[in-house]
Amino acid sequence: MHRGGHPDTGAWFRLLDRDRRLLALLAEHKVFTTDQIAALEFASVRRAQDRLRKLREMGMLFAFRESLYGGGTSQTRHALGYAGARLIAAQRAQTPPTPAKYALGLERLACSPMLGHRLGVNGFFAALAAHRNRARRRDPMEPDSVPGLTQWWSERRCAEMFWTHASGEDQLHPDGYGCWEQHGRVVRFFLEYDTGTESLKTVIAKFADYQGFPTDRFGILLFSVHSTRREAGLRTALARAFGTYGPSLVIATTSRDLTHPDGPAGPVWALWTPERGDAVPEQLRLADLPERGPRIAHHTSTEQPCNEAAFDHDDPQIQNLLYPNQTRPAPPTSY
Repeated sequence: MHRGGHPDTGAWFRLLDRDRRLLALLAEHKVFTTDQIAALEFASVRRAQDRLRKLREMGMLFAFRESLYGGGTSQTRHALGYAGARLIAAQRAQTPPTPAKYALGLERLACSPMLGHRLGVNGFFAALAAHRNRARRRDPMEPDSVPGLTQWWSERRCAEMFWTHASGEDQLHPDGYGCWEQHGRVVRFFLEYDTGTESLKTVIAKFADYQGFPTDRFGILLFSVHSTRREAGLRTALARAFGTYGPSLVIATTSRDLTHPDGPAGPVWALWTPERGDAVPEQLRLADLPERGPRIAHHTSTEQPCNEAAFDHDDPQIQNLLYPNQTRPAPPTSY
């Protein structure tokens, strides 16, 4: 980053647009595997590996692996390197972290017991975002066309945006929030990514937060679980918890052992209703699930990739959804 005591400002200009999008995604979502990055931006895993190696040599990325029981290692995981973090901070006019503090954060990320869960959530959204990967499309999209994933918020961003009181007591903590657009339909959704480490009683308890929040005005609730057996157990637990009344939001479930070429965008989702109880109805595509949430005019430019349909908490349209029956103070008048 520094040569002869002077900052090396040329690093940012040696990056491709694809590299800049990747750095922005890593700044928000923290870590991706090689396969996930390849699905997002590259035509093949081999091409992704070649470019990622160059970015590591530039200090833009930090790579690590996990030793597996019985021998071998996991697939390489990639996080934002210190040089990349400095460039992102400079782009956003923020103070960069110190090298020691940033190194400690990378160590905590690599050793976190929640790393597998974070990679799972990112893999879910990366599989959706892959449908917009220009490098793998035979029919390049028109400049104004944005079918597919048009909003992708992390758990941290969700906590910052989904609250209804100044004190933040009514606050949602989903694993992610997204918007899928296809064939004129706009499906906004909250994601709960279940790895099976929590009891079903704990999972069902999360519904209290969704019931206390105007969830249905912002999207449906998706549950991605690790197996069909877990999905059946979840649907049975829902039937026991809600009986014939049902919650005040739309719920759909899927199990990750149901594979489809289109991934989570394919016909793998089953709506849950009190009438059907624990039975699994016809599998639907993500685009065919009920539409909920606001329709937002797409941003022509956005700092964060896959966020053309994102919105602000203080936007009047969003405030009307959060506080439909309350009078909010008028904004200050400028002279």
